[in-house]
Amino acid sequence: MKYASRLHTGRWIKRYKRFFLDVETNDGVLTIHCPNTGSMKNCGSEGDTVWYSLSDNPKRKLPGTSEIVGLSDGHKIGINTHLANKLIKEALETQVVTELAEFSDWKSEVKVGASRIDLRGQNVNGEFCYVEVKSMTLHERNGQGYFPDSVTERGQKHLRELTDLVQSGVDAALVFCVQHTGIERAAPADHIDPEYGRLLREAINAGVKVLAYRVSFTDDSATITTGLPLDV
Repeated sequence: MKYASRLHTGRWIKRYKRFFLDVETNDGVLTIHCPNTGSMKNCGSEGDTVWYSLSDNPKRKLPGTSEIVGLSDGHKIGINTHLANKLIKEALETQVVTELAEFSDWKSEVKVGASRIDLRGQNVNGEFCYVEVKSMTLHERNGQGYFPDSVTERGQKHLRELTDLVQSGVDAALVFCVQHTGIERAAPADHIDPEYGRLLREAINAGVKVLAYRVSFTDDSATITTGLPLDV
């Protein structure tokens, strides 16, 4: 996936009001949009490198959008959670996600009952597979990654919906888009949201496929590369 525009670099000053990030650039301090609703725990601090895109849309209050953070240990984190669905859809369409390779013709934001599911594919027999995507960025130590980074009632709801789908006879999957290059293994964050962990295991036992795939970054692109083991 190519970024829509060339990325610029600055230095992290502070994040505040959740969606604002001040960065130091060669031209001074710039306030940019931070498209991440999570806590962003361990995802950046003062002095870290920030890669950001700029928009020429005159209606935008903040022309810049934070995309990647470079940590002092050399790892990179994709902090634009809006791109996770696009990355996973691209990986599904190119069959990088081998566990779901039998499905194609992927559609986004498909309505199911009163809800919307991130993605839906279809196999040659006309059978559907519904996929929810979650961006994983929380890395604590020794390559271990976790989701969520704060209590997520919305995420719990999605797990219940996926479980209901498989119990009705439809294929369903949850794919963690791992946007921290230091993460080598994925796991539910039981120490942060134990209910999410319980529901994840319940979903797996019901037949929901739970997968984790890593993102790699270049100066102008982000790409899903390899699957990661899941500890549950």
